[in-house]
Amino acid sequence: MKRLLFLLVMAVPTLAAFDRPYVPTETEHCMALNIYHEARSENMAGKFAVADVVLNRVNDRRYPDTVCGVVYQAELSEWWLERGREVPVKGRCQFSWYCDGLKDDPTETDAWAESLIISYQILNNDLYRGLTEGATHYHANYVKPPWAPSFHFVGHIGSHIFYRAD
Repeated sequence: MKRLLFLLVMAVPTLAAFDRPYVPTETEHCMALNIYHEARSENMAGKFAVADVVLNRVNDRRYPDTVCGVVYQAELSEWWLERGREVPVKGRCQFSWYCDGLKDDPTETDAWAESLIISYQILNNDLYRGLTEGATHYHANYVKPPWAPSFHFVGHIGSHIFYRAD
């Protein structure tokens, strides 16, 4: 595991020659936030699998065509119209962390750094792309969402179960 993480880190560009840290693009940041909130306690495969699902949705006409669009896809509260701030309706988001009412800023430094590395690798190097065999949905193995039986089961990776909407 340490060797794999070392190899992942080595492939992320550093701007040391310019005396400044690596700054992710907006797309990399959106992907990293989703990895962090959905899979930070997962093994490496589980983290890449969550990222792969986001990219599968980007490539599926039923979902927004950008990473940030997929990650932040939600039903918005009418409240935001009055106050100029987007507020997703609790329980009406594609990814639960976005509409749970909690702050979304990462607080675990190591998990956030790893999420950024995985985001960079899958977006720029296609590392482990296709791991979920086209899955567009997943859920934790301790829940039974009502939609699951209507999708094609792909498999288990870490503590998530993956499905494809055929």
